[in-house]
Formats: sequence, structure tokens, C-alpha cells
Amino acid sequence: MNLRKILVPVGVVGLVVFGFVAYGWPGVAAVSGGLVMWALLHFTRLVNVMKKAAKRPIGYVGSAVMLNARLTEGVNLMHVVAMTQALGEPLSSDGADPEVYRWTDGTRSHVTCEFRGGKLAKWTLVRPEAEGSDGDATASRAAP
Repeated sequence: MNLRKILVPVGVVGLVVFGFVAYGWPGVAAVSGGLVMWALLHFTRLVNVMKKAAKRPIGYVGSAVMLNARLTEGVNLMHVVAMTQALGEPLSSDGADPEVYRWTDGTRSHVTCEFRGGKLAKWTLVRPEAEGSDGDATASRAAP
């Protein structure tokens, strides 16, 4: 169970109650203003990330190797989209858990990421072999 779904609303209500107890209605107004500012900052970041991603092809990344090196377990999809500045090519069906996305670079290397519950669980880098070789070189990283 995800505790954020419980703790964030309880924390918001707790802040509003604290504002009222400490300063009355002006305290409620100050806490509410701070919460609205916090929400607007996150909304602005989301819009900026999506605006940059709209300018690039779906599933494209400048360097799949660099993306593989920068990925860490537990980051959300928006963070990965912000790193790649492109939406991932969806490989899973809508509403499926885990969600699987792929980013490919100009050398046909690609990183396939698996998100469970909205968080990055594991990813795999696949680099094509040089001409004259058989098979693909694969590197995989995941949580222990």
C-alpha cells in the first residue's frame, strides 16, 4: 500500500488545522496560499517538461548509453521524460502494470524501462553489435 495516498492529505489537513489554531483565519489563508504555490510550482514543472517533450519524436533519446548511466531505481516517469526530453515509446497496453517504455538513439541502441506503480523498477540497455557479428550486446540494471 502506498502511504503517500494517506500521509499527504493528512499532512495538508494537519497544516491547515495548525494554521487555524496558531493564527486563526489568517493562518488558514497563509497555509492555503503556500499549498497553492507548491501545487503551481509542480504544475509549471510538468508543463515545461511536456513542452520540451512535444518538440522531439516519441521514443527518441540523444544517447541511450548516457540515459542508462543516469537512470536510478525509484524515479517516476516524469523524471525520466525530463531527462530524455521525449516521451517514451509505449510497449505495454494502456493501464497495464508494469508499464514498459523504450527510448532509442541514432545508433539503434535502446533503453527499455519498466515502471511499477509509477516508479522505475528496472531497465535494460541493448546495443547493436558491429557489422559482421551475431547477436546483440545487452546490459541490464535493476534493484538488488
